[in-house]
Amino acid sequence: MLYELIGVVRPGNLLEVKEIAKTTGNIILNSGGVVRGISNWGTFLLPKPARKAQKLYHNGHYFIVRFDSSARTQHAVRRTLGLDPRLIRYNIVKMGSTLEQIKDISGSAEWPGREGER
Repeated sequence: MLYELIGVVRPGNLLEVKEIAKTTGNIILNSGGVVRGISNWGTFLLPKPARKAQKLYHNGHYFIVRFDSSARTQHAVRRTLGLDPRLIRYNIVKMGSTLEQIKDISGSAEWPGREGER
């Protein structure tokens, strides 16, 4: 099944974003999954302030990971990310489960209107 992870990391340190993406990729690869792509969207204002570890955040560093894996692997990723205090918020969305549904989905997830800025 194809999944898309959207993560928001506390702003200010790009190394934290890379470490979280690398940890996520390692969990997926060690479980026999495939990482299709990782996209770094940068720092943006959150839709509403978020509280994590007794701190209030107004901005966050967004990143996307698209991956193929089993549901068990997706749950392992959720378990690991839920324990990481650097991650403000995350969500995993199922993009499709059949080849017909996912055949045209690329590995990168571009922010609408920002294609020329990359």
